[in-house]
Amino acid sequence: MVLDDKVEIFKALADKNRLLILEMLSCGELCACDLMDGLNLTQPTISHHMKILQQCKLVKGRKEGKWVHYSINQDRVEELQEFIKNVTSFKEECICQVKKIEQCQCKLL
Repeated sequence: MVLDDKVEIFKALADKNRLLILEMLSCGELCACDLMDGLNLTQPTISHHMKILQQCKLVKGRKEGKWVHYSINQDRVEELQEFIKNVTSFKEECICQVKKIEQCQCKLL
């Protein structure tokens, strides 16, 4: 995952309705109509949120008749989990090592 991809995922996650959609999808694949009913949102609103979630590849869509059935892209979620673990863990090749941050500048004042 490129850093820009991660930024897009976090932007997608920065919305209450999209988080609620993901929580609903955690139970398994759901039709857009189920999401509409469960969240009391209109079809255009669901479509807007699903487009964003699909663009960052957190959600997959499968068309069946006139409805789309959505599910969580577990591979993408696992990539994101690994990224969060990596970015919040100590590593020898940390950006602070690359930038040669040796001493806190605030202590020099």
